[in-house]
Amino acid sequence: MRLGILGVVLFVGAYALSIGLYVNNGSGHPHVVVRGPSTSDGTKVTIDAEEIKSDNSVLVANVNVSPGPALLDALTHNLNDDLSVVLSSAVTTSKRTWPKGTLPDVFRVSLAVSGDVANWPFDEYHSGPIVAELSSGSSYTPVPATVTLVDRLLGWKVDVSRVKEDDNNVLGPYRVDLIRAPSTVLAGVAILGVLIALACLALFVAVETISDRRKFQPPMTTWYAAMLFAVMPLRNALPDAPPFGSWIDVTIVMWVIVVLGIAMTLYIVCWWRHLRPDAEKPDAEKPETPETPAPLVDQPAPQ
Repeated sequence: MRLGILGVVLFVGAYALSIGLYVNNGSGHPHVVVRGPSTSDGTKVTIDAEEIKSDNSVLVANVNVSPGPALLDALTHNLNDDLSVVLSSAVTTSKRTWPKGTLPDVFRVSLAVSGDVANWPFDEYHSGPIVAELSSGSSYTPVPATVTLVDRLLGWKVDVSRVKEDDNNVLGPYRVDLIRAPSTVLAGVAILGVLIALACLALFVAVETISDRRKFQPPMTTWYAAMLFAVMPLRNALPDAPPFGSWIDVTIVMWVIVVLGIAMTLYIVCWWRHLRPDAEKPDAEKPETPETPAPLVDQPAPQ
């Protein structure tokens, strides 16, 4: 009884911990990571971090430019001159130009980050210096703007820092550091723990059965098949699952499949041993048993 109560308390505690980690870190709700100083012109550049592709180390973001009144025509409320924005990191540069008489729209950029997905779920990614340059007209006159970076990534913690604190350029350079949220790491470890538990339970049942310490149950063979087919869906359910061939495949997934295969083989041996048909001879081959005459009983003499 005490063990049962302790198990329930531990389960509830683990559940509350996972929910708390998810709410406080990596829940995917948009929040402002950095906001530059406001400018008198009112022009704003908003960078929404939407997705990270860990396979090829790319951070995908949406860039939205909101021009201030000085850049807009008073009558049409469109741009009174060409407006260009250049967003560059260490190895990639994205440029977008909106002609006079139009309004800026949201565009998508891909920024290179350095990291190694092979370290999943403890992998980290770091960008080079990211600079946003806003200019107007054919002479590319610099335009001051307020830069805002919004974190919309699910399961990641984003930290942004200025590369040069004494730099007067409000548009950068910035450095972005991405670390997996504790809730994501906990979810990955929990799924890997379930895979290991499946292999251990399957092997335990097979060993107990083949040692004749437990009775053989024919329906259990389908249970082994179901566990084998459950391995890959569980592996693919890992949050932001790493590519096949990573360390979890070599050290955990592959050996879970091997142990499940061994356990299923042992249980099939039990099936072969316990359900062998009885060798009965046909009725035609059975020797005829001679009939035994009934014993004679003395009849009483008539009176």
